[in-house]
Amino acid sequence: MALNLTEVDGVMINAKHTATCHCGSVEFELDLPEGLVDLRRCDCSLCRRRGAIAASIPLSAIKIIKGAQLLTLYQFNTHTAKHYFCRKCGIYTHQQRRSNPTQYGFNVGCLEGINPLKIPNIPTYDGVNHPADSK
Repeated sequence: MALNLTEVDGVMINAKHTATCHCGSVEFELDLPEGLVDLRRCDCSLCRRRGAIAASIPLSAIKIIKGAQLLTLYQFNTHTAKHYFCRKCGIYTHQQRRSNPTQYGFNVGCLEGINPLKIPNIPTYDGVNHPADSK
């Protein structure tokens, strides 16, 4: 069951919300008219290691404001998902999803003013047994 939120710990999610990596070199704006949609963790090998909480947006709902040249692409296994990280501080910012390539998943921890550790009961998706791996 999908978890969607319009506020976290009393802080509203803006319809246009700014997000940054840790060092601030990468800044992006997200269109979030419905708030945080499909909040989740994933237990695939990469997500277990990075530990981020993600939410989903359409590909058209992200605008890199600065630092696009500092985003590093990482791909593994099927090379379908595209994972982006800041080259300076190493923070995962977003990824084009393997399960739905018309969407990005983004790191909720990058949202300005939002503490993802205040979000209760986040579902964990089964990335270990992803359907694309059984083909």
